[in-house]
Amino acid sequence: MTYRIVDRGSRAEERGSGRVDRGSQLKGRGVGQRAGALSSAFNPQSCNGFTLIEMIMVIVITGIIGGMVAMFLKAPIDQYMDVSRRAEMTDIADTALRRVNRDLRLALPNSVRVSGTCNGTSTCFIEFLPTKGGGRYRADTGGTGDILDFGIADTSFEVLGPAPARVAGDQIVVYNLGITGADAYVGNNRNAYGGLTVSIVTMPAKQFPFDSPGHRFHVVSTPVTYACSPAAGGTGGLLARWQGYAIQAAQPVALPAGGSSVLLASNVSNCRYDYNPLVVGRSGLVTMRLGITEQGETITLYDAAHVSNQP
Repeated sequence: MTYRIVDRGSRAEERGSGRVDRGSQLKGRGVGQRAGALSSAFNPQSCNGFTLIEMIMVIVITGIIGGMVAMFLKAPIDQYMDVSRRAEMTDIADTALRRVNRDLRLALPNSVRVSGTCNGTSTCFIEFLPTKGGGRYRADTGGTGDILDFGIADTSFEVLGPAPARVAGDQIVVYNLGITGADAYVGNNRNAYGGLTVSIVTMPAKQFPFDSPGHRFHVVSTPVTYACSPAAGGTGGLLARWQGYAIQAAQPVALPAGGSSVLLASNVSNCRYDYNPLVVGRSGLVTMRLGITEQGETITLYDAAHVSNQP
């Protein structure tokens, strides 16, 4: 009979070493896979991108498309800008003419006067005395009995109805005809508005030349001039309002001392005033034409104002 002696410790050790070898094999495989992945990630041949030629082609194509879009958008944008510019020019001219019209409706009867060539292309001036108020003076006995006496240098008179408010510098005008002897600019029918006590107007002693058929008087302060200096092409052409200067016998053609100027419109290429003192009865008519030019385009507006010349 034969006996086999088995060394169990050696077998266990062999089995353990075999397990270690298999673990090492598995661990080696994992490291190898990760290393392969990293090498693939940093391999330039495996990266996706674009070349310089492709980039240039994209830029060229984008430029062509942008140019085509710009061609389609240019016309609408130009039209919008043109319409906006025309609307702005029209608004400026319309606002200026409305201002002149509104002032002229308050002009003292027979005080409108025009100077200059006024042919549309030359400097032109229109001046008038705006009224601030007025009323009727007592011409016969009754009431307080304080009449406005045209036979003497009178110093006061009674106002029939509400009396106009007084501001320093205001003046009273009676029956202005705009002719020699009855011209408010010269001053023979104009006097300082001294004060107001209830219904009695006081003033420095003065003998007025003519009695008004309607027994009316007006209150004025300082004149107003609209000076228009057109220029070819509109560049440098101006429409201005002069105000705050003293009343002068001769119509001024330059801003008088003490006056101020307010700009109403620029780029004026055409401007004209025409005044007809007797259109219907005692009503005058002022016609106005104003042209504004910008970027080769001109808009021209026409307006007219009726002026009461019934003193």
